[in-house]
Amino acid sequence: MKKLMLAMSISLLFSGAAHAAAAAPAPAANKLPPYGKDKPIPAPKIIKKTLANGLQVWVVPRQGLPRVDYVLAVRGAGLAADERKLPGFANLMAGLLNEGSTKRDSRAIAETAQGLGGEVGAGASHDGVVVSANALTSNAGPMLQLLAEVARMPAFPPQEVELGKGNALEGLKVSETSPGFRAERTLNKAVFGDHPYGNTSPSVESISAVTPELLRAEHAKRFRPDRSLLVITGRIDEAEAIKLATAAFGDWKAEGAALPDTPGASLAAKPVRIILQRDGSVQSTMRLGSPGMAASASDFVPLRLTSTILGGGFSSRVNLNLREEKGYTYGASAGARIFRNGGSIVGGADVRNEVTGDALKEYLHEYKRIGTELVPEAEMSMNKRYVAGGYLISNQMQAAVARTLAGNWLIGLPPEFLGQYVPLIQKVTPEQVREMGKKYFAPELQSVVVVGDNAAVAEQLKKYGEFTVQQK
Repeated sequence: MKKLMLAMSISLLFSGAAHAAAAAPAPAANKLPPYGKDKPIPAPKIIKKTLANGLQVWVVPRQGLPRVDYVLAVRGAGLAADERKLPGFANLMAGLLNEGSTKRDSRAIAETAQGLGGEVGAGASHDGVVVSANALTSNAGPMLQLLAEVARMPAFPPQEVELGKGNALEGLKVSETSPGFRAERTLNKAVFGDHPYGNTSPSVESISAVTPELLRAEHAKRFRPDRSLLVITGRIDEAEAIKLATAAFGDWKAEGAALPDTPGASLAAKPVRIILQRDGSVQSTMRLGSPGMAASASDFVPLRLTSTILGGGFSSRVNLNLREEKGYTYGASAGARIFRNGGSIVGGADVRNEVTGDALKEYLHEYKRIGTELVPEAEMSMNKRYVAGGYLISNQMQAAVARTLAGNWLIGLPPEFLGQYVPLIQKVTPEQVREMGKKYFAPELQSVVVVGDNAAVAEQLKKYGEFTVQQK
């Protein structure tokens, strides 16, 4: 009986509450507050000094955690410096830098870095190699000495080289099964032709040809103080930073003549149409591409914003069209890739076989629209906030600031660009975006590469040109 009365009481309680809620007037819809004013990234104070051997040192003192970050950028040491028969060599070389020096083996390097409260690593890009490290401020000197050892005195031990080659070959096997990898490799060659930027994907032959002797010889040619920049950020003052840099790198000397600079890439390429056969594929991997621009060109900032509007985020035009409206793909993108001496425009998506032709149609439609119509102010404003916000967030940490400064230097942008980027983005006009679209995204300029089953997609693609079918 008590249980029955309790149940009835609970029922009445919820019934009454529901009735009261239903009878209460609906609250007035509240408008969201306006966006706050966009803020430029605080332009850091950069102290610059060039050592007697030509090494540039930039110091960016920052308050905060007792940590110091180092980035050593070596210009002209990256993928564009690889011999034609050795594509991808720079990636392997960079990955082996901390696998043994003339003073200690790979394990000792790792344990020393951990003991200093940080780590050391390296990686290659088209235009250079970057070696980075971090440590507690109390260990700033020893860590910079370790970075210098890794960058200047790699031993490339035979056993580590063989292990690195084996890992690279296994990685290549996996990559070869990816339609995206095949499409990108073919598109790069179509866009850049014989230029080094078009020859950056490794091959079995190029990996197999690497030896410790070749690595040491190439390292000696590529790593030079007169083509290097050391960025130091963190809780360290200018005098101490320069003192540590001089102690670690002051006796570094270049050997022989420097490698020639990478030539400028062509701004024109004859568009091609290629199907890379993938037997039995149930979807198509599509890439569109054309030549772009070098980083130092005046189009850099407006092209960045144009890329974001067209295909640089979830709310970009190609993604909203192909994913949200048409349901052709899980994601579509398009935009500019910018290097020191050239660049490319690349768009792409994975789509179902039966909509391959329709997806290409929508891509070309959006490319044409961005070059003929003015972007509405609301869309301009939204994308400017997106670009500015992303840039500010990504450059909050001192390690990110060091990487951004070093990366900008590698592709030819001045240190001041770090603080100039957001204000410049905010000044881009709809007319400039339209001009960028017309100049770089014109449909008639685009090469098209499709990885898929020719039998399933050939008929759909006929209206877009004559496609050559390649088995590999």
